[in-house]
Amino acid sequence: MHSSYDAVVVGAGQSGLAAAHHLRTRGLRTVVVETGPEPVGSWPHYYDSLTLFSPAKYSALPGLPFPGDPDRYPHRDEVVDYLRRYADTVTADIHTSRAVTEVDHDGHLFTAHTDTGHSYTAPRLIAATGGFATPNTPTLSGQGDFTGNILHASRYRSPADFAGQRVIVVGAGNSAVQIATELAETASVTLASRTPVKFVPQRPLGRDIHFWFINSGLDSLPIGHLISEPPTAPIFDTGRYRGALAAGKPVARAMFTRLEADAVIWPDGTRSKVDTIILATGYRPNLSYLGNVGALDDTGTPMHRKGISTTHLGLGYLGLEWQRSLSSASLRGVGRDARRLVKQLDAAATRNSKGRNEIGIKR
Repeated sequence: MHSSYDAVVVGAGQSGLAAAHHLRTRGLRTVVVETGPEPVGSWPHYYDSLTLFSPAKYSALPGLPFPGDPDRYPHRDEVVDYLRRYADTVTADIHTSRAVTEVDHDGHLFTAHTDTGHSYTAPRLIAATGGFATPNTPTLSGQGDFTGNILHASRYRSPADFAGQRVIVVGAGNSAVQIATELAETASVTLASRTPVKFVPQRPLGRDIHFWFINSGLDSLPIGHLISEPPTAPIFDTGRYRGALAAGKPVARAMFTRLEADAVIWPDGTRSKVDTIILATGYRPNLSYLGNVGALDDTGTPMHRKGISTTHLGLGYLGLEWQRSLSSASLRGVGRDARRLVKQLDAAATRNSKGRNEIGIKR
């Protein structure tokens, strides 16, 4: 089955829904194609205790405020419910349980093919599968000989599964620290990282730090193209996590050098037995469906500037880490990026269409 639209959006998480909102605002017939069974992105798959690090009043998509106390930090399940409600407000066609497997491009139109046999054609395509779809799982030295369990943080749900175990959490970001701290209540936990954990006060001078980010203009500063390697985000902390590490729950150590049977070897040569290693080592973009059109570099990274493809007219990206600003991959920032991206893609598609018409007239 084949359908034609003005725009195809791949992914119905926060990025795809924000894109659809702005596309429909401009009167463009839009389809959003989502792999999962509902338009909520990856949120249902995150760990049970996950809460946003930005208050509700800064965590909304365009056109629909986040409900409830604006100063609270919403829980994972609240975000899922919010995205469901948001999807109901978007007048685009949202097709779920269909994975885009390949995209073709004929110089003017993109055709997105799915695993169900459906295909969608449009002069505009937005890849909104974001930067958090594919777990980054580095291979550890000696991993083949390790007899314990190794899992990515994407598979972690709650401390109950690890009660009484010796656990090492690898990472220095917010997820690593949050997971390690809650695990330390029921397990023996070490937080291993290549760089020291950096803390930032959650509420400097009595205001949430996002108030200062937004009102200073730092939150939307277009410096993403200047970042060659995204830095590890600091830990926004009210004192809980700094206090936990100071108390040794979890114990913070420099990254181990290798694995050996049922243990890890630390830089000083000491050996510690371990049952489970949890890799809070981030994610990579899931853009393999663009592999055949030449839009990605040799590492699978999209070639773009501030979300606009540098290889294909009419192609854009949303939700990538540091795509345009420090908030590009967040609920609070993706709507701003989506508005700018849709405006630029619309103008580019119009120029492309006009050029084709002029060529046709000359002929």
